[in-house]
Amino acid sequence: MKKYSLRKSHAIFRHITHLYKRKKKYLSDHDKNIIRSKLEKLQKLLISHHQENASDQAQNIETWANIHLKKTFFDKARSFIFQIILALIIATLIRSMWFEFYEIPTGSMRPTLQEKDRLMVSKTTFGLNIPLKKAHFFFDPHLVTRLGIVVFTGQDLDMQDVNTRYFYLFPGKKQLVKRLIGKPGDTLYFYGGQIYGIDEQKKDISQKLQLKMLSHIEHIPFINFYGRILFPKNPTHGFYTPLIFSQMNQQIAKIQVTPLGHVKGELLPPYKDKIEDYFDLWGFKNYGMARLLTKEEALLLADSPSSKKQTASYFLQIFHHPSIKHPLIQQDAHGRLYPTPSTNQTLLPLTENHLKTLQKNLYTARFVVKDEKVARYGSSIKASRTCETCPSLKQVPDGTYEFYQGKAYQILFGGITKELPSKHPLYRFDFKQIQTLYNLGIEWLTYYEPQNKNKTLLPSRYVYYKEGNLYAMGAILMKRQDPTLARFIEKESLKKENAPSYHPYHPFVDSPPLFKTKDQIDPAFLKKYGILVPSKEYLVLGDNYAMSGDSRAFGFVPEDNLRGSPSFIFWPPGSRFGFLLQPSKPFFILPNLIIWTLFGLIIIAWIYYYIKYRKLPIKLD
Repeated sequence: MKKYSLRKSHAIFRHITHLYKRKKKYLSDHDKNIIRSKLEKLQKLLISHHQENASDQAQNIETWANIHLKKTFFDKARSFIFQIILALIIATLIRSMWFEFYEIPTGSMRPTLQEKDRLMVSKTTFGLNIPLKKAHFFFDPHLVTRLGIVVFTGQDLDMQDVNTRYFYLFPGKKQLVKRLIGKPGDTLYFYGGQIYGIDEQKKDISQKLQLKMLSHIEHIPFINFYGRILFPKNPTHGFYTPLIFSQMNQQIAKIQVTPLGHVKGELLPPYKDKIEDYFDLWGFKNYGMARLLTKEEALLLADSPSSKKQTASYFLQIFHHPSIKHPLIQQDAHGRLYPTPSTNQTLLPLTENHLKTLQKNLYTARFVVKDEKVARYGSSIKASRTCETCPSLKQVPDGTYEFYQGKAYQILFGGITKELPSKHPLYRFDFKQIQTLYNLGIEWLTYYEPQNKNKTLLPSRYVYYKEGNLYAMGAILMKRQDPTLARFIEKESLKKENAPSYHPYHPFVDSPPLFKTKDQIDPAFLKKYGILVPSKEYLVLGDNYAMSGDSRAFGFVPEDNLRGSPSFIFWPPGSRFGFLLQPSKPFFILPNLIIWTLFGLIIIAWIYYYIKYRKLPIKLD
């Protein structure tokens, strides 16, 4: 028979002693004397360090205890339940107040964080959280840094699908990861893919919002021009009216069809007396939404007679300057007729070199290919030969892929990425494929194909000017000296001059009236056109503006919702492994000191208990 070490014999002695003390009231005096005698003998052998004799005695006691001190089903169930409850309590306390491991479910923070990334999240970054409650024991707003990445609970935020279950048992709210942009009292404005602003003391904070290490991250002020639309329950005279349009979860405008059939729009307070039109919102007019068209599609879909004079073969159709002064009647896929803001539209001719530039800078959502049909990764819609809403990518093998900065990657087990060779079919220079990748590469639904003239379903592709250059997908598409861009800007000015006064045209040109001088920001301009972050609330945005549900949808995040900050990517291995791209955070802060002190005291208490627990002799009665 295998001999026990002194450590194991000691553990058996402790275990049987514990069982004896719990069950001795159920034992006869004879059995009490036997087990007490055996335990006393084993204790003496342990004190004298007689390993062989202690092993024999420990095994003898085990055999006796298995008969006379055997655990009942109730004993086993009670012990199991107690251990589970204790483990859950400890895990909840650690995850709520100290740290937790987090897996990224979506691409809303790409390229900083990608699907299947695993992070370590500190819960003491800003204060001490109250477990299982949207509140803090202590919170220091000075520890919250602009452009830092934050984790917050979705509780009480106006967002869909926020419910989840912790440990697959307990109902809770999902936690989200975004980049914190605005602090309470900040006033922010979007231009050129960047954010400018002043704090509550009217000090320029633009440099804090434009760190060099994050220069590859763009920010767009809207997800789409229409935001969230509040429909009435039933139509009136065939129209769904009035409609309320919200951006940043704030009601911005109301558009209605009057009893006489006129379409009328108006801004809502506090914007009604503050700005002139919908496109004046915190920089909307500086951005356009775009899609690729062939010449034939441009002739069919463009709203300008001048499109018939275009000679180029390919175009970028740009929608810009959404307006509630000249609203339209629109019909959605469900057949509902309703009023919407109008948009100015324009066609930007593209050469083959421009298409190559688009391909060189292409990025997409992660997507799955099966039988040459494509669906967005993580979508409830699955790619298959019979999928009617799935776009096609000819000759592309089955697999999971993504584009970033023009490079195509295949996604392997656990989110590991593998860059594809230049001869892969995804790199094929073919307009149809480039059009599919550009127009549908975020949503991956055929609903977003160019189909009709008055289109509200525009792909999440954005263009904007910065220092006179035209940007698309975060990179320069046309430099300011590009003859194509120069002719385009000239035609935009002519369109403005020739437009009727009752329906003016707002050209899509560079117009950054943000500074008093070259380096001095204009607080008055920001106060009028910027967005103000309310007291004890924060503005958060995803790094992947095209795929992120963030403050642009659910609004500002209350202070009580902030739970911590991710600090380290530990999976998958690769260039992103390690500390995250964000401003550094000090370690020696009060919340950390409190938690680590408590942890140290617990360790000391456990060591003291362990030493005392193992100390012999002990009394058996």
